[in-house]
Formats: sequence, C-alpha cells, structure tokens
Amino acid sequence: MADGVVRECLDGVAERLPSAAGRLLAEEIVAFGRLLRDPDRPYVVVLGGAKVSDKLGVIRALLPKVDAMVVGGAMCFTLLAAEGYQVGDSKVEADMVDEVRAVLGGDFGSRVVLPVDLVVADRFEAESPHRVAPATAIPRGTMGLDIGPETVARFAAIIGGCDTLFWNGPMGVFEWPAFAGGTRAVAEAVAASDGYTVAGGGDSVAALRSFGMEQAVSHLSTGGGAGLELLETGTLPGIEVLGRWADGA
Repeated sequence: MADGVVRECLDGVAERLPSAAGRLLAEEIVAFGRLLRDPDRPYVVVLGGAKVSDKLGVIRALLPKVDAMVVGGAMCFTLLAAEGYQVGDSKVEADMVDEVRAVLGGDFGSRVVLPVDLVVADRFEAESPHRVAPATAIPRGTMGLDIGPETVARFAAIIGGCDTLFWNGPMGVFEWPAFAGGTRAVAEAVAASDGYTVAGGGDSVAALRSFGMEQAVSHLSTGGGAGLELLETGTLPGIEVLGRWADGA
C-alpha cells in the first residue's frame, strides 16, 4: 500500500511539473527497452528466487517472446510439482500449482527449462548434510537448496548460446557456501556471455557483487520489482509521464 501511495505521489508531481529522467533511470529505460523491443536472438530469461507467485505475470508475458526460460531457485519446486513430480519437503506454493500447470501446458510451455538434478539437504541449515538428487524424485524428508551439476551444465550451455539475456533471482541459497555453486555457475556463465546481459533484483545483484562479477554484465539493474513490472506490462506510469514531457507536453 505504501509503495502504491508513493508511486501515485511521484507520478502526480511529474504530471504537473516539468520532469526528466535522471541518468540512472535513463540507463534503465534503455536497457529494458532492448529486452522489450526486438532483442537479438537467441533471447534467454533466467529466473530464480523464492516465489513463483511474484513472477507468474512476467513468466506469462515473456514466454511468447523468449527462446528459452531457465527456472531455478525455490520457485522451481512449484513448477516441478505442477508437472507431477515428487519434491520432498521443498518449498511449494500449493495455491499456484494449477495456474503454473496451465502455463506449462500452454502454447509456449515447452520453452521453460527446469532443473534435472538438485542439491538436497535434510534441513534448512547452512551445515545440513546434503547430496545430489534427481529433480523428478526428490527424496521425502529432504528439500532442494540449489541446482545440481547436470543442471548447471545445461543452464550454462543455454546461457552461453544467447545473444540477449535477462537474469532475476538466485538458483539456491547462495548465502551459504554449500548451496552457492549453482548461482555462482550461472553468474559465471552470464559474465562470460558475449551477448547483451541484464541482471536485476536485489538477490541477483547481491550474488554478482559477492562473487566480484557485477562489472561483467552489460547492465546491472537496481529496479527490482519495477523492472519485472516493466517487462510484464511494457511500460510504467512514470515512464509514460516522462515520455509526454519529452514530446513537449
């Protein structure tokens, strides 16, 4: 609610007073414009993080536009559950399973690339015993906390072949060394890419910085949720207002 009030206030000021984008916002608009308008192909989106509910809108909006959508992080377990797989004690948003199943079964669902193996642990603890398990049959009593080595190789190959890429969300609990390998490998693949790469979201930015790779992407977005909303809807009210001033409104 507070964010909405702030946004309405800022948009209202820009509606009434001459306004222009600052340098950071201008860079964001240019970067996301490249993702929205005729991106170089192959175009790959990498999504991770905790909740598929936070990103289902952008998944629906981008699937028709991308060549591949790579999904890791805790959100992948809701997708795996929607496919009918056993996910053990991994985090699943049960109320999202039917919606996710509809997306995966839709015209562009085949573009979603899910993990084939995962690093699973007995408990959600940094020092918990862990091992690799198939993504399609996570043992009961364990939970997935990172993507596994086969998935790392598969995701890295897809990322390495892209000409445009957007990354939002880590592949696992990267703050804990035992479960940081997947996120680090994705970061390394993104950093090594010769394509145009945009990374956004607080955790993705934090991961890149923790690995010392923040300078290796074409654009490091600080937009967070606003960036996802822009990709989902194609515009934002504040950008529209600034556009009218640029046109001499």
